[in-house]
Amino acid sequence: MCAPLGNWICAGGSVLEQALTMSEFNDTAGIARLVRAFGYSYQGFLACYRHEAAFRQEVLASLVVIPLGLWLGADGVERALLVGSWLMVLIVELLNSAIEATVDRFGPELHKLSGRAKDIASASVFASISLAVIVWALVLLPRLP
Repeated sequence: MCAPLGNWICAGGSVLEQALTMSEFNDTAGIARLVRAFGYSYQGFLACYRHEAAFRQEVLASLVVIPLGLWLGADGVERALLVGSWLMVLIVELLNSAIEATVDRFGPELHKLSGRAKDIASASVFASISLAVIVWALVLLPRLP
């Protein structure tokens, strides 16, 4: 008899067993899996850099922003806030680019939901940049005379 939460619990054993079982699409485990995953991540980073001007601009800004955050932070927490808030911008831009590529894969025709998905993804980039600006202001403005 299945648990009240549904058949998905009963299909392949416990939730823990299912989580520990390799996907049928992935035949590697251990270090080989980590190496392969790192390679895919690197390919994704390069693809975003090659195809997305906004990501290239943010990476270029990172060459200034990250060292500046490390220098201006008074302690480890401030450095983590300054650098981490900027790294969040890069992470959200990667996700935005993935969403846009997925939507574009279905074709060039305009659709209300495709436009909404792209607009929401773009809004998340704006929100992450706003967060970085607010964090930098909250950390650095109190130091001004």
